[in-house]
Amino acid sequence: MIVNITTIPGPKGLPISGNLLAFRRDPLRFLREAAKEHGDVAHFRFGPSRHVYLISNPDMIKEILVSKQAHFRKGKGLQVARAVVGDGILTSEGQKHIRQRRLMQPAFHRERIATYGESMVQQAISLMDDWKAGDVRDVHEDMMKVTLAIITETMFGKGLKEGADQIARAIDVGLKYVSTKASSFIDIPLTVPTSSNRQFRESAELLDKTIYNIIEERRREGDQGRTDLLAMLLAARDEDDGKGMTDEQVRDEVMTIFVAGHETTANTMSWIWYLLATNPEAEKKLWAELDAVLGGRLPTVEDIPNLKYVNQIISETLRLYPAAWTINREVAEEVEIGGHTYKPGDTLMMSQYVMHRSEKYYDRPEDFIPERFEGDLLKRIPQYAYFPFGGGPRICIGNNFALMEAALLLATFAQKYRFQLADPGKPVEAEPLVTLRPKGGLMMRLEARSQ
Repeated sequence: MIVNITTIPGPKGLPISGNLLAFRRDPLRFLREAAKEHGDVAHFRFGPSRHVYLISNPDMIKEILVSKQAHFRKGKGLQVARAVVGDGILTSEGQKHIRQRRLMQPAFHRERIATYGESMVQQAISLMDDWKAGDVRDVHEDMMKVTLAIITETMFGKGLKEGADQIARAIDVGLKYVSTKASSFIDIPLTVPTSSNRQFRESAELLDKTIYNIIEERRREGDQGRTDLLAMLLAARDEDDGKGMTDEQVRDEVMTIFVAGHETTANTMSWIWYLLATNPEAEKKLWAELDAVLGGRLPTVEDIPNLKYVNQIISETLRLYPAAWTINREVAEEVEIGGHTYKPGDTLMMSQYVMHRSEKYYDRPEDFIPERFEGDLLKRIPQYAYFPFGGGPRICIGNNFALMEAALLLATFAQKYRFQLADPGKPVEAEPLVTLRPKGGLMMRLEARSQ
């Protein structure tokens, strides 16, 4: 039986703005309560006419992301994100997305990204040059610095000699702009000189100037045997027509990797330090593994399969604090999902944060238990009860890069230092912008750890 979607229940909203204000006040709480109260599908409204349906059933999520994905386009957030990252692999649709993904895939093969492992470790060592025991630092800021340094070196074959802090700030402005605009039902054009529009345009111009200058310099110099990600993008050729990417296409993909490739891992690393600081038994088990496997030496890519607890910590952190906390799809053509028929313009929202903390699939879902990933958990639960990197043809192309980076950074830093909350009595809140980050940073005290 097909159910009319107007009968789908959900939280009550206000006459004009609907549920937008309640959602903006606390998005994570709003979504969890909606799923808990209304089950597999909850209906709410953002503004007078934007209907949103929270899907909290893994089989339905699979239909949306995999078997019926052709009926959807990217949600409003990623449509807005084009203003930051252009029409790259993250935001492009249809045949263009298929072509760009095919062109980029070789750059992210396991064998290729394994060559970046040493650079990741060296950037971590370099960051620690400024650290000393007893320091109280914003560890989230530190993780942003190291992941930005890693992405610039792996992307361009060298660090940016100047302007790295400016670039980081410009990216931050862009992400906040996208987050605010995506959840607004009043669409103020970028041409209107509001303060946020002006800030955003300035940051976008800085990023464009930096990236285009690098592309122009590289085109001028030629290949010269380089193996960085930019060299791979410039050399990529379509197997059908033999054409490569234009400068604009390269810029869009570089920006996509830049934004998605450092912010997400920095957040994951920050949450790892928070969770270890609040779970000392897990921290001790981590040290025991690092001492046994590495014995004080620096980690390598070859060590990662043997660092089983390291990998479990990363998996459990991605469960509790997935960098991508929600995926939205807008209906492009009428589609039936789970007995409901959705119309063009409807938004279907799937929240990793909600699904990963569901009592249906996880024992003690609020607790940090890395050991839950020790056995066959991922075989026992439905596929889309755990999907930190999305799924289907649009699954994150950089997932293996991110997992390798997180493992190497965790093993490198944790051998040298212990991270303790500077103010254990102060709650650490999750801030759901484009990605899920610790609100206001993460102040921690460094303690030297001797093997």
